[in-house]
Amino acid sequence: MRVAMITVHTSPLEQPGTGDAGGMNVYVLELSRALARRGAEVEIYTRATSSAQPKVVDAEPGIKVVHIPAGPFEGLDKNDLPGQLCAFAAGVLRAEAHRPVDWYDVVHTHYWLSGQVGWLATERWDVPLVHSMHTMARVKNAALAPGDSPEPMVRVVGEEQVVAEADALVANTEQEAEDLVCGYDADPDRVHVVPPGVDTRLFAPLEARFDAGDAGPRTVSCPVDDAEGGAAVAAARRTLRERLGLPPDRRVVLFAGRVQLLKGPDVLVRALGAWPGTTARPLLAVLGGASGKATAVRELEALAWQEGVTDDVLVRPPVPQTELVDWFRAADLVAVPSHNESFGLVAAEALASGTPVVAAAVGGLRTVVADGESGVLVHGHDPGDWARELHDLLADDRRRTRMARAAAASAARFSWDHAAGEVLAVYETARKHHAESGRMGP
Repeated sequence: MRVAMITVHTSPLEQPGTGDAGGMNVYVLELSRALARRGAEVEIYTRATSSAQPKVVDAEPGIKVVHIPAGPFEGLDKNDLPGQLCAFAAGVLRAEAHRPVDWYDVVHTHYWLSGQVGWLATERWDVPLVHSMHTMARVKNAALAPGDSPEPMVRVVGEEQVVAEADALVANTEQEAEDLVCGYDADPDRVHVVPPGVDTRLFAPLEARFDAGDAGPRTVSCPVDDAEGGAAVAAARRTLRERLGLPPDRRVVLFAGRVQLLKGPDVLVRALGAWPGTTARPLLAVLGGASGKATAVRELEALAWQEGVTDDVLVRPPVPQTELVDWFRAADLVAVPSHNESFGLVAAEALASGTPVVAAAVGGLRTVVADGESGVLVHGHDPGDWARELHDLLADDRRRTRMARAAAASAARFSWDHAAGEVLAVYETARKHHAESGRMGP
């Protein structure tokens, strides 16, 4: 099967955690990899952001990334892109025109901007349109962070149009499916729930190798019950923290994601300011870059100064996934205080790495995090509530260890290979719907 994957505003080749790059980048790349492993040919169309980018990148076997010029290379964020959709669509159609007739079997679009382009392309190519929303304006506007700006009506209308035209809609969770049906009047028969996956070959609990005498090196997965193995893992974590520049004996809470109000890192900084009792505050490690406002990181650091917790906040730029797993393993807890998440890949990856997660009880996070088992769900974003939950869990080693044991098993529910199989089935269903609707040619 040949798949045209469209992601206008962000490329799967970009580093997640800053600008407009986030979980959707990971989703598109990992799903494409899994589809390619099943024999599909995937071509990903995305907007060119530099004149130095090659027109086509053979990213991996079975995956090509096609850069389409549309507007100035730099200085645009996704809010500026509706005015460039005609140029982008023209570039996609022009690229396909060099192919034989009926080259693509399906178009899979991501985010509403891409859906608008895909809508035009599928009409021209006479193939089905499959769409993944990732986030929805109505859902986001209903749960805005204080001070955040609502999504404009042009996006709401654009999403409504894509929902109405798509042959199939892929939702990450049952909650997202309900939001599509109730909030956008989607046909329930065209909504398919396919949870994203986690690369468990990469995101796995910390392992330590140590000399076990005549038995030779032994691999120990954290957490473990035997004292010798536990000591080896503790030593490995200290070495890991030293390499990452983290204090070896201090509690560490990790936030990994874009620094923006939607993701809620300010909630964690304020929680440090509201830390209960006289126990030492943990170190809050923020792994991410500014998104939306260029000054977002500086504003977060200024908030830390206002709260009197400057020495308790460490901000570092985002890192590739091969390094991110080490940050997960080095942390005592991963915090995800988002105001809205369609799924929450960071939470799933942290759990797979064997680290409990404290997350907001919103959207897909309620599916990813098993409250009281692999982590804790916090209702609301009151800093005092977050401070108490983090404090109590950090103070209870036995409870945290128990959650760490359950974390990796919990994340094992999410597989990219399984997701790819389900998505391929959605593609076939979409092809059938497209044919029955009378829009597919002979």
